[in-house]
Amino acid sequence: MIRLFRAVGVAALSLSLGLPLLPQPLAAAADTSRAASSSVTDRRDTTDRRDTMDRRDTMDRRDATDPKAAARLRLPAPTGPYAVGRSTLPLADHSRRDPWVPTATSRELMVGLYYPARRGTGTSVRYATVEESRHLIKAQGWENLVTPEALSAMAVHSRTDARPAPGTYPLLVVSPGFSAPRYSLTSLAEDLASRGYVVATVDHAYESTGTAFPGGRILTCAACEQVYGTEDGFRRATVGRGQDVSFVLDQLTGHQPAWRYSHLIDEKRIGMAGHSLGGASAVSAMARDSRIRAGVNMDGAFQDPVPAGGLGSRPFLMLGTDNEVHRPGGRDRTWDLAWSRLDGWKRWLTVAGADHLTFSDAPVIVDALTTPTTDTTNTTAASPAPQPPLSGQRSVALTRGYVAAFFDQHLRHLPQRLLQGPTKDNPEVKFHSPAPAAPSLR
Repeated sequence: MIRLFRAVGVAALSLSLGLPLLPQPLAAAADTSRAASSSVTDRRDTTDRRDTMDRRDTMDRRDATDPKAAARLRLPAPTGPYAVGRSTLPLADHSRRDPWVPTATSRELMVGLYYPARRGTGTSVRYATVEESRHLIKAQGWENLVTPEALSAMAVHSRTDARPAPGTYPLLVVSPGFSAPRYSLTSLAEDLASRGYVVATVDHAYESTGTAFPGGRILTCAACEQVYGTEDGFRRATVGRGQDVSFVLDQLTGHQPAWRYSHLIDEKRIGMAGHSLGGASAVSAMARDSRIRAGVNMDGAFQDPVPAGGLGSRPFLMLGTDNEVHRPGGRDRTWDLAWSRLDGWKRWLTVAGADHLTFSDAPVIVDALTTPTTDTTNTTAASPAPQPPLSGQRSVALTRGYVAAFFDQHLRHLPQRLLQGPTKDNPEVKFHSPAPAAPSLR
């Protein structure tokens, strides 16, 4: 049986939300070496994307210029008791040159800050700028799927210039997948802020499809070709992001903080989460910065391995797809090695029906813009029904629920039933506890 699920639509959006953006010659080169452990997850997804895009014409595409189609572009509402404020903070680390563009004299970052706010304050904001959306759409070649204006105007729930709620809150740094913009994790960031966290989402210069920086500049993915052109490209990117995160913490919690609402941050309660390469960066950052007390990797290969001595007993959550890649003993052996080296509280969870982009905003966007159809070619009575993907709403609910539970337990010391074992309300989530034997990485 061949059945096209939402994953086909996800492929159309994949470059924007966590997978490599590659010209065809480089994509082919990446496929030939995808067995290398340093990039097994990202390169697997490049192959999957190409295979599914060939069949994309079987989808019933919605014309996003239709007002009804544009109206469906809406992120799920946050679940916590707070309204959500949002700020944008450009940063430049003048002590470091950019690793991808030699002529750049400093390492630049764009940070989105989400925080608990008072209801009824602030003004509405866009999902992304029109120019960022335009670059994204042009890079993908899916102009007939959504317009830049429609994607830019997707309904979100944070508001700029919102008055902060009183109190201090844990800080969570969130890093997106390689070639992804920070806004690909907006749904998670808004929800965590609504639950009482300050959330810093980070755009790493020259590592996304296109990010707006001060001075009207749009910085595109100069890193993409370099990462795939070298043997240790993904590890370099991961370590560099860890350094970026430490600089962000310096700027948010130092003696002269760069953000006007830095007084909201409880600097003794800091965590980090990331998707794909951003998730790998959580370990890299924790290994070098003791301020980060807990970490989450959402479906990313550990490009910079967990140190042999562990992470100083700090807790870590591995949350991935339930497939041949991220189950114990799967193709991405970096997960087995990470599990054997993590020396604190740890959980290895996989989600049935998830794909690589389940943990980002992609499923919600795809559900709004596409309707899957069924191809019954080669169907027989004995053919087992394939496992359907998670809907956008379900993807968001599971990602939000388990990430928030992890940080509530380890930064707020509130025990969480979700983390104790399987629950009847979340049958998709499987708990793994493999024997602690370190695999051989070849």
